[in-house]
Amino acid sequence: MTKRVAIIGAGVSGITCIKCCLDEDLEPVCFERSNDIGGLWNFQENVADGKASIYKSLIINTSKELSCFSDFPVPEDYPNYMHNSRIMEYFHLYVKHFNLMKYIQFKTNVCSITKRADFSSTGQWDVVTQDGEGNSESAIFDAVLIATGHHANPHYPLDSFPGIEMFKGQYLHSKEYKGPLLFEGKRVVVIGIGNSGGDLAVEISRHAKQVFLSTRRGAWVINRVADRGLPGDVLFNRRINACVPLSFAVWFAERIMNHRFNHENYGLQPNHRMFSQHPTINDDLPNRIISGAILVKPNVKQFTETAAIFEDGTLEDIDVVVFATGYTFSYPFLDESVVEVNKNHVSLYKYIFPLQLEQPTLAIIGLIQPLGAIMPISELQARWATRVFRGLVKLPSVDTMMADIMEKKEKLGKRYVTSQRHTIQVDYIPYMDELAEQIGVKPNLKQLLLRDPQLAFQVFFGPCSPYQFRLTGPGKWPKARQTILTQWERIIKPTKTRVLMKKRQESMSILLKFMALLVVLVAVYLLL
Repeated sequence: MTKRVAIIGAGVSGITCIKCCLDEDLEPVCFERSNDIGGLWNFQENVADGKASIYKSLIINTSKELSCFSDFPVPEDYPNYMHNSRIMEYFHLYVKHFNLMKYIQFKTNVCSITKRADFSSTGQWDVVTQDGEGNSESAIFDAVLIATGHHANPHYPLDSFPGIEMFKGQYLHSKEYKGPLLFEGKRVVVIGIGNSGGDLAVEISRHAKQVFLSTRRGAWVINRVADRGLPGDVLFNRRINACVPLSFAVWFAERIMNHRFNHENYGLQPNHRMFSQHPTINDDLPNRIISGAILVKPNVKQFTETAAIFEDGTLEDIDVVVFATGYTFSYPFLDESVVEVNKNHVSLYKYIFPLQLEQPTLAIIGLIQPLGAIMPISELQARWATRVFRGLVKLPSVDTMMADIMEKKEKLGKRYVTSQRHTIQVDYIPYMDELAEQIGVKPNLKQLLLRDPQLAFQVFFGPCSPYQFRLTGPGKWPKARQTILTQWERIIKPTKTRVLMKKRQESMSILLKFMALLVVLVAVYLLL
């Protein structure tokens, strides 16, 4: 009998969960509270409680070749860094191609997920849902995949800012931000220098009278556009780089960051080293700072009715405060005995499986903060979880899983600054390889080198694109090899929109032929 799997959420993680269930002959039923797929990337003008929200201008921080699902490349003419609307187009193409839409129940809220009385033997769950008209329904499922993300509940640390209650201006969380026009001619302080804080400060600075960017620690700022105009992540996320000792990688990365602009001179230099905090990706921030549109300030010490007093003692009149202070996550439909979350700390094996369950029939998908794209990671998580549900892969003992969790927490504590943001941090390639080993799809470089040197070269020295995890093992994709060998063509195509003049091409061709002829003549001369 086919096992039924409940999937909570039809965002980036949810839609790949549907496909992975179908690949393993499971029957998926996906519950989505909104009227469309996409989750975080589904832009809406109105902000809803418990639902992720983005601003209209948002562009993804990871390039398309590293942000796609492993057997469905982003169309070659799409830009490397896609606007949120193009990402939604890609998701719809994916859902249509694999015929996934029919498994999604829209405008359906999940009220509760509880173990059945015979859970210890069956592993089954009672799932109670409510549709848009208020009708409730209960159904039995053999397994559950939770794909609700971690950007829905804004972290609003108002207690850390004395005087905010008497501030007569406006304050809001970055989740509520939709566009810059409301800030025209105003003096604005943005608190927080993560990716949202950097983006909002830059965009608002083009309309506001003055923007102040307040940061406790500072940040290392990375470009999307890297050497030779290539996407930064295709140069950074390579297997050869994963072989470099972390200490050397830190030193080298910091030199590159400061070569672009001196972080100390721009007030951004943090006390911590590179890779001890999730970096901020922003091409425009230094330009806005050097033009005076953004002034970098330390943390806000307190607010008055009309101003912000910073920890360096300076005072600035302020009209609006934007809290870009991150998010918390929770699972209100689950009992804490299943998954307990405390200040964004959660104990999950490989960030996926709860330990307390007698049967491994529930998994959390997408609860990670990678130094890279989340799409291929969520897909690998779902590929592994569905094989566990089918009984094709077994989880280790509880003691082994707990040891793995404690080891990861210890490493995070030593490497990263203390923050709710860093409780689910993972490194892109090592974590994907870790998941791939569980499934049996990690590329074997030694075998590749002997069998296919050209492919081995691209896998090791080229971008670690998701297609690598379709070369072998369960879910092998026949087009994976060719897709890897042609990835550079898809990277270059959307930027090379002006074809070089024919005369120049012909002149270059003639020059090359002349040089070749000269080399031949010299060689012949030396042989005589």
